Amino acid sequence: MINLKEIMHLSKQVLIVLLLLFSISIGAQNLQKPNIIIIYTDDQGYGDVGALNPDAKFRTPNIDKLANEGMVFTDGHSSDAVCTPSRYSLLTGRYSWRTSLKKGVLGADGPCLIEKDRMTIASLLRDNGYNTAMVGKWHLQMEFQGSLGKDRDWSKPFTDGPIEKGFDYFFGIPASMNYGILTYLENNRVLDPPVLWTKKKDDEKPRSYGNRINPAAYRMTPPYEKEGGKGWVEAAPSFNDELVLETLANKAVEYIDESSKEAKNGKPFFLYLPLTSPHLPHCTHPDFQGRSNCGNYGDFMEETDYRVGQVLDALKANGIEDNTLVIFSSDNGAETNYVIQLDDYDHFSSLNFKGGKRDIYEGGHRVPFLMRWPALIKAGSETNVPVCQTDYMATIADIIGVKLPDNAGEDSYSLLPILKRETYNEKVRGPVIHHSVTGDFAIRDGKWKLNMLRGSGGSLEPRFIQPKEGEALFELYNMEIDPGETTNLYFEQPKVVKSLTKKITKIIEEGRTTPGTPQSYVSENWELPNWVKS
Repeated sequence: MINLKEIMHLSKQVLIVLLLLFSISIGAQNLQKPNIIIIYTDDQGYGDVGALNPDAKFRTPNIDKLANEGMVFTDGHSSDAVCTPSRYSLLTGRYSWRTSLKKGVLGADGPCLIEKDRMTIASLLRDNGYNTAMVGKWHLQMEFQGSLGKDRDWSKPFTDGPIEKGFDYFFGIPASMNYGILTYLENNRVLDPPVLWTKKKDDEKPRSYGNRINPAAYRMTPPYEKEGGKGWVEAAPSFNDELVLETLANKAVEYIDESSKEAKNGKPFFLYLPLTSPHLPHCTHPDFQGRSNCGNYGDFMEETDYRVGQVLDALKANGIEDNTLVIFSSDNGAETNYVIQLDDYDHFSSLNFKGGKRDIYEGGHRVPFLMRWPALIKAGSETNVPVCQTDYMATIADIIGVKLPDNAGEDSYSLLPILKRETYNEKVRGPVIHHSVTGDFAIRDGKWKLNMLRGSGGSLEPRFIQPKEGEALFELYNMEIDPGETTNLYFEQPKVVKSLTKKITKIIEEGRTTPGTPQSYVSENWELPNWVKS
């Protein structure tokens, strides 16, 4: 005889199993390979986002949306305090000082810093079924035919650019606008030959510094000249600095619109969108001039936010925002004009952090670091684990289920456990290395930060302090209680100094931060710091 009680019990068990299977199925859908967009601003400080700085003197509702609907990394860092090295590290998961570029930045024209056979995020994703595109500023060099002012041949394709580094499609400009070759590029072609010349132009209504601080205000705007001189740069007749952000945003939206159908049918896309703002010159679109409470800089930032909004709107309009991972950050901290913003408008781009662009101090490399992925990341999440943009490579590899080889992403740790709200701390992440424009180092391990010099190593005075006999050689800070780097604990914590010096030396000598086989690096013509030699 059938027992009704047993049937009900069995039915309950079946229901539980079915619900479990359904839950697993939904989870699998949520974790299918997402579209990935990296939006990378240029010289934006940590305090230049409303969600991170309630006292900001301009509005950033779209960037705030990313923060509020995703995860904020409050201790997130660019790999360097200047442009080119940070871009290399973002795309490769490897610190750029392991290459030939030991300090400073590169120009617009020349051999690309990314080595021929080096894996990039773009090549990783392309080889694993993604469409890949870049729209924006490259600044890792590419090689044009001929040389400046001599034998240029703009009809021939340029080489060693984004297309050779894993991108199926490229539209953008070679470098910062003050570096020249002011024209748009598509794939490996120059769209409008830059056969005219221009130079920095003073502006009666300065868009940046005014004349209070060097360099003075300048723009790269028509009319251009038929002949140039020392310090002049090549420009296309059609190029207008005020329209660059609009042009890049429109092209990004166009790419999203074109790629969304394939994305929904199982072929996701990766879009790398490095914007030109708020880097000098502050060339705001006419529609945004005078809109903020922070002068030309604030206007430029409000336009930047609007362009970010165009991208987010395109994701929503195409029905793909839930399964799109949007990463937002900046290549370094705020330019030294943060002094002007603070004095004139009471806006502090570096927030409570010391220094700005070029500096080893936090203002040089602690930047907005946001991720939104509605299918996985809980809205309003926050983490204070120190992380770095080198981590994008391993994170993305982890998301798509690929193990990186030993010779790729040597300084990259996966942040996926953080995104999934699993246990994750500095012991799992490993130390973060900071680097200034002069090639000086700092190491961050947990709460401790050891600057391997005295001074900023950048723009903030004093740039260098030569220790006298008996004085501290380096600067040690407890970042938990002293994020403004005000109290040097060098003498109070000698064991910490010794331990961190040993760790950073090992990280340099082994060619990697992550566990694995030691890797080679460019050591030729590199005068190693004394603390490494010893």
